[in-house]
Amino acid sequence: MSAGADLYRTVWRWHFYAGLFVIPFIAVLATTGAIYLFKPQVERWEERAFQRLPVDGALSADTQLKAVLEAFPDSKLLSYRLPERAGDAVAMVVTRPVSAAVETLHVFVSPQGQVLGSLAPESRTMAVVARIHGQLLLGPQGSWLVELAASWAIVMILSGLYLWWPRDRRLAGVLWPRLKRGGRVFWRDLHAVAGFWVSLFTLCLLVTGLPWAAVWGSAFRTVRAEMGWMKGLQQWTIGGAPAAVDNDASHASHGVAQPARSENARGDDLQAMVSIATRKGLAFPVVIIPPGAPQRFAAPVAAWTIKSDAQNRPLQSTILYDPTTLQQLSREDFADRHPIDRVIGYGVAWHEGQLFGWVNQLIGVFTAISLIALAVTGFVMWRQRKPESSLGAPSRTQRPIDARPFVLILLLLALVLPMLAISLVLVATLDRVIVRRNARIANWLGA
Repeated sequence: MSAGADLYRTVWRWHFYAGLFVIPFIAVLATTGAIYLFKPQVERWEERAFQRLPVDGALSADTQLKAVLEAFPDSKLLSYRLPERAGDAVAMVVTRPVSAAVETLHVFVSPQGQVLGSLAPESRTMAVVARIHGQLLLGPQGSWLVELAASWAIVMILSGLYLWWPRDRRLAGVLWPRLKRGGRVFWRDLHAVAGFWVSLFTLCLLVTGLPWAAVWGSAFRTVRAEMGWMKGLQQWTIGGAPAAVDNDASHASHGVAQPARSENARGDDLQAMVSIATRKGLAFPVVIIPPGAPQRFAAPVAAWTIKSDAQNRPLQSTILYDPTTLQQLSREDFADRHPIDRVIGYGVAWHEGQLFGWVNQLIGVFTAISLIALAVTGFVMWRQRKPESSLGAPSRTQRPIDARPFVLILLLLALVLPMLAISLVLVATLDRVIVRRNARIANWLGA
């Protein structure tokens, strides 16, 4: 066997193990990711009972809030969401004490001030899908697993591209599959060709998902803080939870003094804020947050807040108003954020399928379907070649090979992907301590 063939087999071995580990995660993440691409459509469908309402006799926002507070005694207003379209109900987020806990509800109110119903935010379809996608419903440990799978998926894709790379001038089996060949060639071509066409989109999804990851996101935030690459507040979660808020930085970024105490707004000026927010023409969803109310990515501020929480991050804006005079105090648009935040904002919007509308969603669906196809074809190829008595991994080469470029790439990836680095150390330790000392395990693993 030539040195080139030995290197090919070595890369194939890494690709095999990376794929074997990643396949079940790909199936889950691709499916939930494809669903989450349609978050605006799904949530609008979920709220269908609160739409197409008559608008005659519409009451003020203050009166609507009063109806909510009467329907849910002891509740406090956290935010007021403007209707997306005429005839849609207003959505208010309120909290209220229930036994020893605090319950949060999305309450929907008709233009005439009738409370139509409520939804628990954590039980909503997209909230559940997001928890599966980001944490596998396992909490922080699930986020670590997702990050580990994403790191090895990058190894799988890069090694797969090396295996795909054409070694002759034929394009069949490289750019399109040889569907008439049947058997292993058919499955190999489907796997390799689909992998090539979807590789760039997949790498974009994996890289743009890293800022959310628990370990990578925390490390990235620490590096940014040490290097002075932060401006204002981080507008995305890490490991499923908002980044820790620096109160001083929060209030400094808004240009507003910290409130002496946090208290719920009475709603006296709510209608005035609704009128202002309507005139601003911000991207949906537009929410109004009363002074002193807790915010997801910021400490409470002693001002009215009007903000666009659009998934298309470049459309987001946050405007603060003096609670006494209702004069504008500050405005932060996407362009005002640190360049790193803007890059990540574009990436997040792309990842969620909202950067450029339905085309972005279709690309996301294509990527998800292709990834599931890769998982299926990879599994079929493995089962076709797997012997009864072993795992079916490509055997370890017995001769020394010059794998320095491959090792260098792997080390560079480990340098920027901490979960990959940790797992490589663990794999190397297990290989040296257990696998190489047990002939039966080594034979089964193809070592």
